[in-house]
Amino acid sequence: MTVQRYQMCQCEKKDCHFRFPTVEGGTVGDRCPQCGGKARLIHIPFAAHEVEIGKSVVVGAKVEALLDNIRSVFNVGNMLRTADGAGVRHMHLCGITPTPDNRKLAKTSLGAERSVPWTQHKDGVAAAIFLRDQGLRLWALEGGSRSESLFEIDVDPHGPPIVLVVGSEISGIDPGILELCEKVLCLPMQGVKNTLNVAVAFGIATYFLRFALPENLRGVSHG
Repeated sequence: MTVQRYQMCQCEKKDCHFRFPTVEGGTVGDRCPQCGGKARLIHIPFAAHEVEIGKSVVVGAKVEALLDNIRSVFNVGNMLRTADGAGVRHMHLCGITPTPDNRKLAKTSLGAERSVPWTQHKDGVAAAIFLRDQGLRLWALEGGSRSESLFEIDVDPHGPPIVLVVGSEISGIDPGILELCEKVLCLPMQGVKNTLNVAVAFGIATYFLRFALPENLRGVSHG
């Protein structure tokens, strides 16, 4: 398989000097995208700096996800890509949540829609009950009086798989589903906003649950 390489170019105009990447061998880098001036190659071609697959050892829990009435097809695409990267076992797409059958989803999932198993459910509460009755742990990513910081919990990697439940960008998780969750987790917020983009929050929580340090290593200095 041919590996795509890139090259860094820079505008030659003294009052610009805009620096930008282009595909090796392409003509896009001949002109500065900022001012239109002549640009030149300033670095030898290089391959993208990709993370080696399987380099890190999973020390956290097995994770599935339940997406309850997520509106944005692009957010769902991003969450599928996160699921692929973190090794999420299954995605349960409930209510109006777009599925991989939607062509727009591929713009952000970038192929992950073909690698992550998924099931569509019309009724998110029924799906949550089924998963709970199968012995899975339902953990919601949500605010409210029940919520506790994601980073202050202990993740038992040997327990039953966790189903990370994420809700609508506007209304949050269906109260009927929230009642079924044994834990409600939140991300600590230190600014003027009290929530993050749902796909960003999902990514943080998923990677924490999958790769969090075992309890006996917490508090150990890493330099």
